[in-house]
Order: sequence, then structure tokens, then C-alpha cells
Amino acid sequence: MMLGDKIKIPFFDASAGYASNREEIDGAIKSVLENGAYINGPEVGVFAERLANYLNVDYAVPCANGTDALCLALMAIGLKRGDEVIVPTFNFIAAAEAVAYLGLVPIFADVDAISFNICAKSIEEKITSQTKAIIVVHLFGSAASMEDIMKLANQHQIPVIEDVAQSLGGEYAGKKLGTFGAIGCTSFFPTKNLACFGDGGAIFTNDEKLALKVKMLANHGQQQKYVHQYIGVNSRLDTLQAAVLLCQLKMLDYSIEKRRTLAKRYANGLGNLPILLPKETTEIKHTYNQYCIQLADFRQRDDLKKYLLDQGISTMIYYSQPNHLQEAFTSFGYKTGDFLVAEQLCNKVLALPVFPALSFEHQDYIIEHIKSFFEHA
Repeated sequence: MMLGDKIKIPFFDASAGYASNREEIDGAIKSVLENGAYINGPEVGVFAERLANYLNVDYAVPCANGTDALCLALMAIGLKRGDEVIVPTFNFIAAAEAVAYLGLVPIFADVDAISFNICAKSIEEKITSQTKAIIVVHLFGSAASMEDIMKLANQHQIPVIEDVAQSLGGEYAGKKLGTFGAIGCTSFFPTKNLACFGDGGAIFTNDEKLALKVKMLANHGQQQKYVHQYIGVNSRLDTLQAAVLLCQLKMLDYSIEKRRTLAKRYANGLGNLPILLPKETTEIKHTYNQYCIQLADFRQRDDLKKYLLDQGISTMIYYSQPNHLQEAFTSFGYKTGDFLVAEQLCNKVLALPVFPALSFEHQDYIIEHIKSFFEHA
């Protein structure tokens, strides 16, 4: 493909997951429709069991979406209004939102400038006698430094909740992400590594009591019909989505390897340019749910984004503003300058297309145009 031949490349192709496994997915959906068990059908239980097996945990509880998973995890560990929960400020809003929604206090922490993940040093600086939980978000598919974080959490006897919405299937030191802390949470939003065709989520744990409590909380606080032990919510994965996820789970490792191959090709193609590429250490298995590069500043980042769009290449900015500066959290008293790394990342990060169906030909087109941008800068 010549550089002058303009094509259109989406940032993500949600339909590709269906196209690559159409026959099996159609059959799974048809089976649910014919059986008529649209709520809590057998596929939901089978999926929960297979997800637990994949993660090598004892229990997995499906729910309606990833944000619900975070809320249910916080509810299950028994926090009370006013308790503090440490969360990363460079992140999608869901973790901090879940904390505030439940009447808890989000205590923001800064992140590592290379991995984008919450760092143990910043967590340690934020721990007080009121700290009752830490939410670790494994961002973009990479792993936070779980050895340091768990050592710190265990020292202070603070439960850790892991959010693996962008990193399901990733590993740290040979162990699946989401399985280090008390509870792991994920989302099955269509852009995730393991995706359904709508909303969905799950909580997983090795703690039998926590698993039972989460299951009850997600079902109006009841274990026995019409006998309510807790004030719960209605958060369930519907049977159609569970059927889709059963098909998609078989493809998860393959899809992750496709992303990892694309990431290596980006690294080889962009390695000599004045940009910072994602790093992967020997102890981390990165899933590359996003492939995020760092530019010099927001002007260069925005110029590159516009240039690529003019060539038909869609990109995304993750994230344009850190959580501590969002208007929604004004009442917590944070200000510009409180978390310098996160604030700088918001001016530098640009995500390139990296979905499994992206062809090498299209990726080469992206790489060549990024090179062209810098040659004429």
C-alpha cells in the first residue's frame, strides 16, 4: 500500500468479534431464544464456572456491568459511609464514581509515568486510619506492581479490589491479574478483551463468604426468594450475553496474542521516533487492550491525532482529564498540581488502533503515517 493511498481505519471494530465466530455465536443465541430462559438461564452458571476456571479462582459471580461489579465489591467488604478508599486518579471515572456513589470517600493517588498504573509509593502516602480499601486498576492491559502493593496492603490489613476491565487475561509474575486481592472485578463491554454484545460484568474471589455475599447483594440481598438479608441491588448478566461470552471466552487467549503481536509490530516500527512506547517487563504479560504512546506535550499529541484523522486513522485520548480535577469531585477539595504525573499524562497520551482484527497492512499504513508526521514536523 502506497503512503498516498488513503483508507479508513476505525479505532475499534466491535463487529469483528462476531464476524470471526459467527456460526458458534448464532447457535448459542438461538439455543437461548428457543429455551426461553432469558434470565438466570443455565448459560449464566456455566459461564461463571468457566471464567473461574480460566482465572484459577474458586468463585466468579456475573453481574450487569463493570461499574456494578465495583459497587458490589465495595458493598461486600462491609464499608460504611465516610470510609476512605484509595483509587488512581489517572483512570476512567468508574472506580472513583463507585466509591462516591456509596457514600465513601475517594482518596486519589498518583500513577507511574511509564506503566500508567497506581504506584505503591503514592498509595503509602495516602494511607490513614480511615483507609478501608484500595482499588488497583490494571490500566490499558498492563499490570500494576502487585508485589509492592500487596505487601503494603497486608502490612496495614487493607483489602485490595482489582479492576481488570482492561486487562482480563493479563498476568503478573505468572499469576492472572484480578486474583491477588480480596476481590477482582471486570467489565464485558464490547471493547474489552473478553466482550459481550452489550453490557456485562463479573466479580471473582477465593473467599467463599465474600462470593456468597456478592451473589446475594446482586440479587436484592436475598439467598432465598423473598427473604432479604441485605439491602442489595438488581444486577445480573442476562442469559443471552452469557451465551455470547461462553463463545468469546474460548477465543480470549487467541485475541490477546493477536493484540500482543500488533504491539510488537508497533514497537519495531515506531521505536526510533521521539515518542515513548508502552513498556513490558519479564514479570508482566500485557494484554494491550489499548496501545498508548506518549508525545512531548498536548500540542504535539493533538497535532498527531488530527494528522492521522486526516489520513483516515482514528485514535483516542485516554484520558483528557484526571479524576481529581473532574467537576463531579469538586467537593473533595483537590486542585491542579496535586498529582503531577497524572496531569502530565493527560496531555501526552494517545491510543492507536490495536484490536485483534486489525490487519498488518492497515497497521503498516498507521506506522508509515506516524513516521511521516515526524519527518515533516
